[in-house]
Amino acid sequence: MTAAMHWGDPLISAFVLIAVRAGREKKVLNEIQGVKGIEFVNELYGEWDLIAKLEGEQLEAIDHIISDDIRTNPDVKLTSTMIVAR
Repeated sequence: MTAAMHWGDPLISAFVLIAVRAGREKKVLNEIQGVKGIEFVNELYGEWDLIAKLEGEQLEAIDHIISDDIRTNPDVKLTSTMIVAR
């Protein structure tokens, strides 16, 4: 997605599944839920511990949130990102 966004274009949305160190789910949730561009974070049961919905005007904004705000957290073990198509 390298095309420039135009006024009125929808935001780019993504969902990020997050696996964290055991017992750190609530800590990581609290640390990332206030980050600009993260619309919500929910705790999950199962293979993944958290799911976050991200929104940004450009793909670079989504990349920044994932790379700089989520993956740098020492309690985050693994992420899987799904960019919304429509």
